[in-house]
Amino acid sequence: MKQSNTKKLVYSALFLALALVLPFLTGQIQTFGQMLAPMHLPVLLCGFLCGPVWGLAVGAVAPLLRSLLFGMPPMFPTAVAMAFELAAYGLFSGLFYRLLRGKSGQSTGGKKWGALYVSLILSMLLGRDIWGIVMFALMAASGGSFGMAAFFAGAFTSAWLGILVQLVAVPAIVYALERAGHAHDL
Repeated sequence: MKQSNTKKLVYSALFLALALVLPFLTGQIQTFGQMLAPMHLPVLLCGFLCGPVWGLAVGAVAPLLRSLLFGMPPMFPTAVAMAFELAAYGLFSGLFYRLLRGKSGQSTGGKKWGALYVSLILSMLLGRDIWGIVMFALMAASGGSFGMAAFFAGAFTSAWLGILVQLVAVPAIVYALERAGHAHDL
């Protein structure tokens, strides 16, 4: 048990570091970076591989820490709203995956892929919904507005590339790590 917790801590630290560093790869082209959503990948992976608690923690901390360290994303409202969104990604990806893959966690073939994709899609939808709710509340509290058009633009229209990358990369990486035995006892 202690070894498993240590591994989860180390993996979570790695995913947090990736969430802080990956945006530098797309930071020179802000529109591309917003479309690709590079912080989302490590948080989703953390939830899948380390579980809902670690995923939630990494997701909540990553955008706030990145804003404090590097000034991007801007703290208000972007980093604050992203903290809720990414915390939801980490929580729900870990929670749904553990529920859907079965008690043993040793499901194979189609069941594993099904559990991966259903967990990922539900997590992405719930995270984006939470982001929208938080943005609405933050903008209302500051005297601004955040309507449905802004929600759909921010959550889906401008994020289509990131959604596609997440749908392709996250299940493949999780499956590969589990198959290689790196996630067996996490």
